[in-house]
Amino acid sequence: MSYSITKYTKDKAKALGVQVKKSTNKKKKIDVFKDKKKIASIGSVGYGDYPTFMKTKGKEFADKRRAAYKKRHQKNRLKKGTNGYYADKLLW
Repeated sequence: MSYSITKYTKDKAKALGVQVKKSTNKKKKIDVFKDKKKIASIGSVGYGDYPTFMKTKGKEFADKRRAAYKKRHQKNRLKKGTNGYYADKLLW
């Protein structure tokens, strides 16, 4: 399965002051860079994300999956600079 970085994710990255590229890790979707230094690899290729669900299943379904993701990852998504933080901010 090939993943294409969405406009949603690119816009979120720009707002956070980071750059995103297709991951060099075949199990991840995106590599996150700050000042040309890789700081995270995020998004397991086998799972969906908010912009993908929006495109394939619609807003109502995407919103439900977003709420479930945020609840499930509550402990690791709020610590700034972590992989969980960037996954939350860029993919959800």
